Amino acid sequence: MDKLDPKVPIDVEEILKDLDKYRPRRRGWTWRKKLPEGTKVDRYEYYQISEPLKNSIPLPAAHYFNNIDPQPDVVITSEIASGRFEDDIRRMRMAAWHGADHIMVIRTLGQSHFDGLIEGTPEGVGGIPITRKQVRATRKALDLIEDEVGRPINFHSYVSGVAGPEIAVLFAEEGVNGAHQDPQYNILYRGVNPVRSFVDAAVAKKIMAWANMLQIDGAHNANASAKLAWTVMPELLVQHGINCMFSVKVGMPKENIALSTVPPVIAPLPEMRIDLPYAVALRELFKGFKFRAQMNTRYIESDLFDATRVHVLNAVLSRLTSADLQSTITPDEGRNVPWHINSIRGVETAKHTLLAMDGIKKYVKIDQEAIREKVRELKMRAILMLEEILEMGGYFEALEAGMFVDNGYYPERLGDGIARKKDGEIAAGTVVPREPDYMAPVCEHFGYNNLPDGLEKPCDLIGGCTFHKPEKIQFIDELDETDNVNLRLQRIKDMKARNVIKPEVEWYSDGWIQIDMTFALPEEYAEAAALAVCEKLGLEDPTVIAKTVLHPAEGTYVEVKAKVPFEIKIDELKLPKKPETLPEEEIFEYVAKRPIKVVAATVGEDEHSVGLREILDIKHGGIEKYGIKYVYLGTSVPPEKLIDAAIETGADAILASMIITHNDVHIKNMRRLNELAIEKGIRDKVLIIVGGTQINNDMAVENGVDAGFGRGTKGIHVASFIVKKLKEKEGN
Repeated sequence: MDKLDPKVPIDVEEILKDLDKYRPRRRGWTWRKKLPEGTKVDRYEYYQISEPLKNSIPLPAAHYFNNIDPQPDVVITSEIASGRFEDDIRRMRMAAWHGADHIMVIRTLGQSHFDGLIEGTPEGVGGIPITRKQVRATRKALDLIEDEVGRPINFHSYVSGVAGPEIAVLFAEEGVNGAHQDPQYNILYRGVNPVRSFVDAAVAKKIMAWANMLQIDGAHNANASAKLAWTVMPELLVQHGINCMFSVKVGMPKENIALSTVPPVIAPLPEMRIDLPYAVALRELFKGFKFRAQMNTRYIESDLFDATRVHVLNAVLSRLTSADLQSTITPDEGRNVPWHINSIRGVETAKHTLLAMDGIKKYVKIDQEAIREKVRELKMRAILMLEEILEMGGYFEALEAGMFVDNGYYPERLGDGIARKKDGEIAAGTVVPREPDYMAPVCEHFGYNNLPDGLEKPCDLIGGCTFHKPEKIQFIDELDETDNVNLRLQRIKDMKARNVIKPEVEWYSDGWIQIDMTFALPEEYAEAAALAVCEKLGLEDPTVIAKTVLHPAEGTYVEVKAKVPFEIKIDELKLPKKPETLPEEEIFEYVAKRPIKVVAATVGEDEHSVGLREILDIKHGGIEKYGIKYVYLGTSVPPEKLIDAAIETGADAILASMIITHNDVHIKNMRRLNELAIEKGIRDKVLIIVGGTQINNDMAVENGVDAGFGRGTKGIHVASFIVKKLKEKEGN
């Protein structure tokens, strides 16, 4: 497969073909190429954008602005983890088209629980790209996707757990561009022995530095696991400091070290007043490092709208301070299903907010004098914590004392911190001193290495290591005979051969759907009623994924996920006809040269007017927008009056709105309009167009008028039809 066709689904079987021979085209992280301040896109000036994409899907409102799709200067993350890399690849392509260029594949159990590399399948253990096959297939697909969108895509996962160094080697060999690596994360949240964790981290960071990978730390997990996240702000600064300095000492360049920064709180607390000083203190303390801004997930549950609100405010904080990467998180963990659409919503939320705040610091400045006292206080608390750690004897002693993730606001201590023994925990006693004459013929080795003189690189002793001789890499395909990508693809083949489809959420045609409903019931009854509705609809495995109490007695909004028990036959689908529209500029130009008049009314004994006014008025993007003049006669207008008005005004078209009735008054009115226009001698001079929620074009034409427009009609549809017909009359 040389390149992707935007109109054709990605062929996973082609990706898997000759995978054992595939090598990534590059290694290392790639930042966006920023454009100069004041760069114009179409007619609009921007201060914080990067080079455009070759293929993309713009934000929803872009069609009002000539479909421009400016890309923010900040790298945007999409977190993807379905557990099946063949489906992850599809989601990555979707995310890239919407503007993501940092694809993180993580969740839900965590790669760091593994004690070594595994081959075969990770199905059932968290959806982590831990096998070489998964990593390589994903990177191969991303190489194609980045050609399609015209921008490098950074692939990312975790280098952690007892298998951390092995994972780092795998990622360096296979072109992974960024990874989380933080020895404190291993200790505090995975229970790995502290000594082992730091030794492993030194080895992993050395390898990552060779591969030019971006490193993101995991300090934000203290925020996510504390009872009250704001209390660990001083500790977060300390954790960032320990990891940053350790990484620099190992040999990682500062520009490849990113702090995972998370605003500590969300509303109902005074969010900005707490989060902003912390964000400023962080950026002042760690100048020269990169900042990965992640939204606060500590307090997010399964409410998608709440997650979006948090996301927007956190991205505003990024613009008011700074960010190099803007992460996106959706409430998929709370919903227990990683929805395709939520990945895209997260990317669009970040992109929208960053563009909306483009250049905001030219107008809005942080009052440094007002914020200074709080910023200084946070720094001092962090410095005092570091001093106490030193007085205790060092980091390992502080761990044993439960210094970290203590919910006291330092120096306050509540005694509820995470305690780890420096000579205990997972993999304790596995670090042994090297012999004085230790020698390892491999490159990017951490620590002393007694090598013979005259070597250009250590692996010359063995004819090259896998970093320099990738042909030495042993590629092991999947070993599981009952659960592997080939069997999963066979199911897809079978469905495509029968030309059937199901809705999907995380895997191809998995059958999942999401529905929402509101009941005039208290919360518990509403939940039970929602499940009862699903049962009556014949849906399978219904589960309530979110509830919003509208009032304790008056109503509850419920969201449910469920599976459909049927397939859809694609051959039997009736495709809706899309009305053809002219480019807006063409309509503007034509009307400017050849003025158009119309008369409009609701005919018969019908009082409705809203739909017709939306077709007419400029407020709703009606035909008035294009310079078309109209005379509105009101409601319950007889056909005779409409025809007379057309004669009096010299109208080019008649717009008649009507509803369908049981006694077919709409049919009679269509025919009457046509007959009257013939009687009055204007039928060849005037277009007669009818509309209504249940009107269709075939019905209208059969009854003598020129066109019929139904539900969903916009002003541009009617304007396009009028202009096209007038051009036909003129012979253009």
